[in-house]
Amino acid sequence: MDIIKFDVYRGPNIGVYTRVNDSVILLPMGYAQSKADKLAKHLDVECLFMSIANTRLIGSLCVMNNKGILIPKTAYQDEYDFLKNETELEVGVLDSKLSALGNVICTNDKGAVVSPWLSSQDCKNISDVLGVEVIQKKIAGFNQTGAVMIANNSGAAIHPEADEEDMKTFSNLLGVKIEQCSINNGIPYIASGILANNHSIIVGSLTTGPEIMMLTRAFLN
Repeated sequence: MDIIKFDVYRGPNIGVYTRVNDSVILLPMGYAQSKADKLAKHLDVECLFMSIANTRLIGSLCVMNNKGILIPKTAYQDEYDFLKNETELEVGVLDSKLSALGNVICTNDKGAVVSPWLSSQDCKNISDVLGVEVIQKKIAGFNQTGAVMIANNSGAAIHPEADEEDMKTFSNLLGVKIEQCSINNGIPYIASGILANNHSIIVGSLTTGPEIMMLTRAFLN
């Protein structure tokens, strides 16, 4: 597994616009085919071009693992149909007042850490669609759990001020080691600048050498 620097729309916030699992990468319609092909090769996945809620903010608006994908109720029917037709995933719509699902849910194939803002019914739906155990917990005082932690089935990176006891709880839930880290030269909102599946890790172009070392400890050791 490698850690590779990349950018999207000439910026380092790659996690805002894209979402990946071990089979597909979801990319905004109109994204350059040549760059899409490079990303797909690095991550060993197929490219799918789409929108969610008629926007490019795919990474912020949906959450996905290798079992399922959740999209917000603001998504359009044709976007739901596209995912049903083009992937083998369980596709669910989370009927929540929160639309930026990627910012409030962190998941791998074993567990999900979700925002306390979500309801008990939301948590049940998350568990059913993604096939995971769910816990609700703030991270470093933030309700936006999906923005401040990213996980695959090998490791996880979390906000640099995360509580050690919380990290132990998350580690047991997700079945991986967790390391405190930042991205893109000091940004604590990890998920904004990283794509992680079980083949490779892609980070924003401003990610520093020390940050890559921390990510190496999180995902590769």
